[in-house]
Amino acid sequence: MEESKVPSPRSAALIAVVTAVASLFYVPSGSARAEVAVEEAGASGWDPKKLTELRRQAEKAAKELEEATKALEQRRSKIRNSQKVLEGKLRALDVAEDALAKVRQPLSEVVAFIYQQPGANDFGAFLSGDSTADTMRGMGLVTHLVEQRQQVIDESSRVYAEREKLAGEAQELRADNLLTEAQLAAEIDTLRKRSDKIVKSLTQALVKMGIKVDKLGKAAFSCDPTKAVAANGFPNGLIPGNYLCPLQQPGHTLRADAAIAFISMNEAYKKNFGQQICVTDAYRNLAEQQSVYYRRPGFAAVPGRSNHGWGLAVDLCGGIQNSGSPQFRWMEANSKRWGWFHPDWAYSNPFEPWHWEYDPKLTAAR
Repeated sequence: MEESKVPSPRSAALIAVVTAVASLFYVPSGSARAEVAVEEAGASGWDPKKLTELRRQAEKAAKELEEATKALEQRRSKIRNSQKVLEGKLRALDVAEDALAKVRQPLSEVVAFIYQQPGANDFGAFLSGDSTADTMRGMGLVTHLVEQRQQVIDESSRVYAEREKLAGEAQELRADNLLTEAQLAAEIDTLRKRSDKIVKSLTQALVKMGIKVDKLGKAAFSCDPTKAVAANGFPNGLIPGNYLCPLQQPGHTLRADAAIAFISMNEAYKKNFGQQICVTDAYRNLAEQQSVYYRRPGFAAVPGRSNHGWGLAVDLCGGIQNSGSPQFRWMEANSKRWGWFHPDWAYSNPFEPWHWEYDPKLTAAR
């Protein structure tokens, strides 16, 4: 019979993997845009929108990487479950085979014994009507034993066929699992490289803007927006320095995502007013929070509860500290574009026009 030309599931999976691996040589558009943004920054001055775009690309790449990693873990979980089901079926077949073996051997011996007895195969008397009752009972017993033996043979054949089928399924499952996992792993590796490349471009852009970050051949961890939430693993006011990104204003730091948003806002502010935003305070460690709390009672949060301690708040000067000034009004009108806002309580209780906070949800919604 001519061999079928329809590809097996294993072949189809292999084709899919080859296609996926071939696609990995394509440079993702996000990485390309990131490189262009950095080149443009060096050539024609920095546009704060480009830095915001880089940050969003980095966050998007990190999210895609996280989703792909979860998909791989889910796939591995399904593989483990499939293996357990398959192993359960094989164990059930082993039990059935053992039971059949216990029945098959004595039944075969009984049938063989009866056939070997003198006259056991003499059907002449039975067919001519001269058979005795004993002969008829003997023939009935033989027929019944033969039928049982045939049932055992048929059941054995079914069990063997089922085992062969499961063995084939197991082989296909293992092959499919290996190929699928290889495909997902390759995708994760590509996404990781893409994320690293975008963050590296972002770091290079920050360096061009005068941000003093530690370059170790990779993107500086402290200014990596995809690692910003890692700072939340520390108590308020006790965030290590290498988890905080420096601002253009010397001596001040913020959480990475807040810092990058502030730097973008600072560039836009500088284009409008000819000078960068004046900052009196940004991240405050616990000791600084305690000092401010005792020096300015009623104008500072309880130590350990301040947004300054999370690296998500700044106190500003240079005119912004005066409610109604051009600088203050500019901040009110524009700051939310970069996730910064003046909290409601700071308008009255207590009145702090200089205090501004960062909320990543504001930029996500824009």
